[in-house]
Amino acid sequence: MKLYKSGEDLILDSGFGHVNRFIRGALSAQVGIGEASYTMDHGRFRFHENLKFKTDLVTYDFVECGGGFKTSLCDSRGEQYLTAYLSVNGDIFTVHFETYGSHTDLNRMWVRIPAKRNEHVYGGGEVFQSFDLRGESLRVWVAEHTNSAAIAKKIAREAIAGPQPKRKEKFSSYETYYAQPTFVSSEKYFFHTDATSFVNFNFKAKTFHEIEIREISDIHIGFASDFEKLSEVLTSITGRQPELPDWVYDGVILGIQGGNDVVEEKIKKCEKFDTPIAGVWCQDWEGKRVTAFGKQLMWNWSYDRDMYPNLSDEIKSLNKRNIKFLGYVNPFLAVERELYQYASAHGYCVKDKNGKDYLVKITTFPAAMVDLTNPDACEWIKNVIKKNMIELGLSGWMADFGEYLPTDCVLYSGEDPAIVHNTWPVRWAEINRQAVEEAGKLGDIMFFTRAGFTGTGKYTSMMWNGDQHVDWSYDCGMPSVITGSLQLSLCGIGLVHSDMGGYITFPPMTRTKELMQRWTELSAFSVLMRSHEGNKPDSNAQFDFDEDTLYLLGRMSRIHKALKPYLHFTVRENSEKGVPVMRPLFYYYDENIAYVDSTEYLLGRDLLVAPIIEQGSDKRLVYLPEDEWIDIWTGKEYSGGSYTVFDPMGKPPVFYRKSTFFKELFEKIGTIE
Repeated sequence: MKLYKSGEDLILDSGFGHVNRFIRGALSAQVGIGEASYTMDHGRFRFHENLKFKTDLVTYDFVECGGGFKTSLCDSRGEQYLTAYLSVNGDIFTVHFETYGSHTDLNRMWVRIPAKRNEHVYGGGEVFQSFDLRGESLRVWVAEHTNSAAIAKKIAREAIAGPQPKRKEKFSSYETYYAQPTFVSSEKYFFHTDATSFVNFNFKAKTFHEIEIREISDIHIGFASDFEKLSEVLTSITGRQPELPDWVYDGVILGIQGGNDVVEEKIKKCEKFDTPIAGVWCQDWEGKRVTAFGKQLMWNWSYDRDMYPNLSDEIKSLNKRNIKFLGYVNPFLAVERELYQYASAHGYCVKDKNGKDYLVKITTFPAAMVDLTNPDACEWIKNVIKKNMIELGLSGWMADFGEYLPTDCVLYSGEDPAIVHNTWPVRWAEINRQAVEEAGKLGDIMFFTRAGFTGTGKYTSMMWNGDQHVDWSYDCGMPSVITGSLQLSLCGIGLVHSDMGGYITFPPMTRTKELMQRWTELSAFSVLMRSHEGNKPDSNAQFDFDEDTLYLLGRMSRIHKALKPYLHFTVRENSEKGVPVMRPLFYYYDENIAYVDSTEYLLGRDLLVAPIIEQGSDKRLVYLPEDEWIDIWTGKEYSGGSYTVFDPMGKPPVFYRKSTFFKELFEKIGTIE
């Protein structure tokens, strides 16, 4: 990449066909002063912006500076507001902004970058609702993805009109657990800002993209010749996830609640069907509470001796059978229990403006938040994880939440909560990672997180898609986890999985046997296979619903375990180069359908997976990009094109590239019964 002057203008030549000219005196940016308010309700936010001042800025001149160039950004009268430093480092173009003179109160900026009319854009974090974001305006703000009001409206509507799986919530209402101020273009470049504040990507214009940032922040634009290289360049900024423990690949992780006896009963059911079991995930290891929402957890991070007596011995017994035990933790504290009493007495909780512990309502009950800006509080909760979880023998856990920091709280550090809010899940992931590392268990323990922001990839072992509906809806149900995972992969998060069967249950929206089975198929062809009982387990079909379901689980778990050499290879690619395990079709195929379809995906380079995502269907239309493909079940060869593929339960449409190095492995998998 080259950055050089041509006359009075500045030229950026990526070396990959992108040539941008920065013209002296041309409109380059806008700055302003604003005051925002954010109202939170159960982790969802309402936004109000009071913009007090805004002005256009133009580039004044370009002067060589420190191996790059600097320019003054001035208004129409010639008054300077910003100094911009432009530089190139490898394949990344960076603009560093500094306020000038008396304009230190500037806290808003808008930048535009040129766009092509047929350009596609992706990213912004984990966007479930749409794949190609062109034509949309996207908020980058960490929040709860689901809410009871929207679910109630959906249920009422479907009671009258019937299921409408392709109907989506309006995009202006969209929020997500994992937000990141990054987008990737079909033109093989990415945009990223270092901002931690509220950011908005506006992709509605035909000839430019506009980015609103509620602070003065640096921006980075990276270029590459292909998407593999682009992922490598992006993750050099955002960080890369470590490789997974070897045991993770050895079968299904069973989501089980209810105590030692229930765990053993369900394991034995699965063993009758030769089901490889990598672990059991008991989210209620620390106790449960039953609310109107369903079976929830007692957020006191010490094991429940009534439900799980002698848990340490039980874990050792399971480990001898090569079954790991996983639990649950989050950065909240149950106000009824002793850990909260200790934290409150030591000033470890986030405060309200009256100096009291800020209690956030979670579904139906209040909880306190550990203040992750307080070093002593961080050390305390980290030691709770080390002593009460790692020393107990847990091999992993769900590190939940991170989205709920309110902007009207008071933090130990004195920082503005509106600037800290998006970083909260990163801080939470970092604490979990430190606990694992300090215990000497990196490479042995896997924790998985729901919320995230820039930097989460440096710390978390694994992401999961969060609380999806137990249905077939494209924005919140099973199909949405494909879209969300692909968006995350393009933002540099390459290890992602979903709750097998979904989570959110609001009768009559309950999990059917068919949905459980189809989601089991999808999970088998992902990096991690893990089930969840949901918030109302008794209303849902579970993995042991009947013998058919148990047989399918056993077979798909054997297939997943057989994929271990291939998955291990792709996970190493992610760790070393930032190339995600789950990839969109356009990653390798420059074809129109590949840029807009998110109902199929590539698992690594060589497997194409097209899950059955419509209720009552035993076939689907599969699009195969231009290549030579082989049906993993029948051995039938296909060239590029669209085909109707019939799908008996247990044999979802999966194809491998004829030229793959793993051909013998895939042929073997196709014969597993």
